[in-house]
Amino acid sequence: MDKTQIDSFNIVGIKTRTTNADMQAAKDIPALWQKFMEDNIANKVENKLNNKVYAIYTNYESDYTGAYDIIIGCEVGILGEIPENMIGIQIPDCNYEAFSAKGKLKDNIVYNKWMEIWNSAIDRKYKADFEIYPGDTNETDDTEVKIYISTN
Repeated sequence: MDKTQIDSFNIVGIKTRTTNADMQAAKDIPALWQKFMEDNIANKVENKLNNKVYAIYTNYESDYTGAYDIIIGCEVGILGEIPENMIGIQIPDCNYEAFSAKGKLKDNIVYNKWMEIWNSAIDRKYKADFEIYPGDTNETDDTEVKIYISTN
């Protein structure tokens, strides 16, 4: 893990509210990813800065055990015209701890890294945490997903 400062950036995508209680997120997050892929959301986001896909965790009720929003989308330069049924959000400047999950997505590399994060002693801010997926990611190829945790 590495400490880093990240400047604010903008995301346009789709959102749901979920919680880790009773394994609800294990249902809601895959369903949101499925909607993102089936509805070809990445291609509907205008003025994308790159082909990366972001999963943003924000609006925490308390900590990782409470409710929070997850937004899956793409980075844009400005929050101009937002397509119907999507939202735009600005992620503020913040300090982050950076993690990396490497391997095949189908092997739950991202979830396993989150388990490690949840069981760590990181001084989390619970402002906005996020994952960055390469634009050409699929479940069976080796990949690297970056995970950034907002810290105090």
